[in-house]
Parts: sequence; structure tokens; C-alpha cells
Amino acid sequence: MAEMTPTSVQELAQYSKQMLDVLEWLATYGANPEGGVTRLLYTESWLQAQRALLAKMEGLGLAANFDAVGNVYGKLQGSNASLKSVLTGSHVDTVQNGGKYDGAYGVVASLMALGYLKAVHGTPRRTIEVISLCEEEGSRFPLAYWGSGHVTGVRSYASAAGIADLEGTTLLEAMGEAGFKPANAGEHSAVRDDIGAYIEIHIEQGSVLEVKQKQIGVVTAIVGQIRMTVVVKGNSNHAGTTPMTMRRDALAGAAEMVVLTESMALEEGGPLVATVGRLDVKRGTSNVVPGEVEFTLDIRHTDERKMDAFRTRLLTKLSEIAKRRELIIETVENLHASPVAMHQGISDDIEAACATYGFGSMKLPSGAGHDAQLFGPICPSAMIFVPSRGGISHSPEEFTEPDDLIAGFQTLVHVLYQYGYGGKADEIL
Repeated sequence: MAEMTPTSVQELAQYSKQMLDVLEWLATYGANPEGGVTRLLYTESWLQAQRALLAKMEGLGLAANFDAVGNVYGKLQGSNASLKSVLTGSHVDTVQNGGKYDGAYGVVASLMALGYLKAVHGTPRRTIEVISLCEEEGSRFPLAYWGSGHVTGVRSYASAAGIADLEGTTLLEAMGEAGFKPANAGEHSAVRDDIGAYIEIHIEQGSVLEVKQKQIGVVTAIVGQIRMTVVVKGNSNHAGTTPMTMRRDALAGAAEMVVLTESMALEEGGPLVATVGRLDVKRGTSNVVPGEVEFTLDIRHTDERKMDAFRTRLLTKLSEIAKRRELIIETVENLHASPVAMHQGISDDIEAACATYGFGSMKLPSGAGHDAQLFGPICPSAMIFVPSRGGISHSPEEFTEPDDLIAGFQTLVHVLYQYGYGGKADEIL
């Protein structure tokens, strides 16, 4: 960043405090009595939050708009229209009863960074945009990255055909009810081909930075991820009159599959992880042999070849269990995200920014999936992490120290200045 005057230092401190206040404000949308936050895709709390963020962007002097699927943009227009935009932000949706930092911090920090840059430095040479992505978690529907997937062209309306939440509402129905009509896609396409770089700031959702006592993590790569739905079908029958030897118990079979998933993952060893996060017994009651069970399967690894090989071996073993128990097994892959390396040049600039401010930093991979994973294949992408206390995330107990939130915010401001106004502004990205 150019040498800061006493006035600009004061402004940065002011916007840092405002950033913390805005983060608390955003947490009121979807706040739960238990202390957490729930903003599921296309629900009323989600829609209120996105509308409020759009108004906040406009209040900071940014040109704000919704795209076709519900992503919200705030644009700080640059003077050189031939340069592709730098995009920064994260997602506004949450898990059920999640924390107030996951995704939201990246949206708010990016929003306030652009507010500061506009107020102090005026018009940039390169356009900088903040985006509040409509969805990343896959919490309501078994399909993640709906927002960034449309921006990057990975997702389509066809890919959501038939996908529904637990109440039976399809994704496309929910989208229409929220005011976003797939029929308008031809007129207002969400796909972008003018993004020069994507920079995302996020809480770590792990404990490495806290243990190492570093304020900033410079992400080197994002782990690959496969998400699947597994359906096990047997025969639903009376629990009192069906002998044990004559049962085709879908739940017993699914339970064996869940245990096998854990044991195979343990045998494989790190960095592979495999998780069954949800199990649904269809029409389950205490006096009926379960006839159908559905469960989710999440597999992650930094090596795509090893991740795919594990998936193949595991599904083969699950099929063997089904065959032995005379059950039917069906699998649907809802997500296959390849491991993605972050851009070395932007990552170096993040490290340089940390050195400028005296923030302790370190390089580390991300074991969680992020929207940067989808942007990485189409443009230079980078991620900034700040610590998570106790490594806790997706929980009301999620917490990051205010000083660390501010350190991340100021690091982001510095990097965005370099690419919007400073020495990197005229580089071809």
C-alpha cells in the first residue's frame, strides 16, 4: 500500500471497528434462540440478509445488484475498463444453527474493505467487486457451491433437476419462491468471463493458526471433496412377526456401511477423511423393520487420484454388504470438487502485506471446501485465513478474536489496494 497518512491510518482504524459492528449486525439475520445463526438458501432469513447487504453496499457508494441466482454484487468501478475485475467476498448462507463468522466474515470484511478504499483512495484503476455468494454449504439441498458454481459456469439449472430439501421442496421451486426465476436465465445470466482474480478471506475452521500462534494463514491449496447420497432399500415389515433370519433390514445394513466407512478411512490414514453426516430412516417407527435408509457420504483428500480410488474401493465394499444382506443400494454423486492450488503470486502479496503490518503468518492447506475452489480453475485465486478458537466451526461456539478479525481485514485491504490502485493494478490477470 502507498505510504499512509495519519488521516488514512485513522480511517482504517475506523473501518476496522465498523467491520466488527457490521459482522454483529449481519448475525441478527437468522439468529436462533440457542445463540447460533441459520440462513439456509432461499429462506426468508437468507433473503432478508442478502437484501440488507445490498442496501449496505449502496450506502457505501458501490453499484449493487442481484444476479440471476441470488448472488449480490457491490462494484467499485475502475477507470480502466480493459482490465478484468478483482472479485472478493464469500458466502452468506450457513449450516443449521451455525456460527456468525463462517462465510459472513469474508462478506463483511470485503464489503468494508471496498468502503474504505472508495472513501480514502477514490476511483481505482482496476474495478474491484465484493460478492455475497448465495450458497456454499449444501445445508438445505444436497448440492453445494450453487452461487460460485453459477458464476464460474460449473452449475446449471439442469444440474438441480429433482434435487429437494427434507420437506420435499425442490431447489428450483425454492429459488422461484424467493423471486429468482430460472426462466430469466437467458436474460440475466450469472456466468462471468471478466474476472481477473478472486480473493477470499475466511476463518480457518481448524486449530493450526491458534496452536502456532499466527494471526494470518496464507492458503496454499484447497482439499478435494466428493459428496454423495447413499440410499439403502430393504423390506419394511412388522418388528414382532418378522423373524431375525428373514429380515431385509435397511437400517442394519446402513449401520454396517457407516462403520465400514470409518474403519476404511482410518486404515487409509491422513490426509484422507470420510464422514457420514446425516442418516434418514424413511417412515421409521419403533415397531417396524426399516425398509429404506438414506445417508450422506463426504470424502476429502489433497490428492484427487487417491480420493477417487478410495471412493471406488468403498462403494465396492458397500455393494458387497448390500448383496450379502439382500438389499438394494443406490448412490448419487452431488459434488466432485478437485483439489485446487492457490495462486503463488497473490499468496506472496498476502505474505508481504502481513510483513508490512507485523502480522505473524504461515502457509497452510485448507481441509474445508471453499468457493475459491471453484474460482481457482478460471482465474488466479487466493485465500486468507484467520484463527478459529479451539478450531470450532459450524457451531454457535464459533469465535475469532477481534484483533485477529481486524488483522485479516487490514491484510485484505492492503492486497486489494495493490491490485486496484497500486503496483499490481495494471498487470494482466
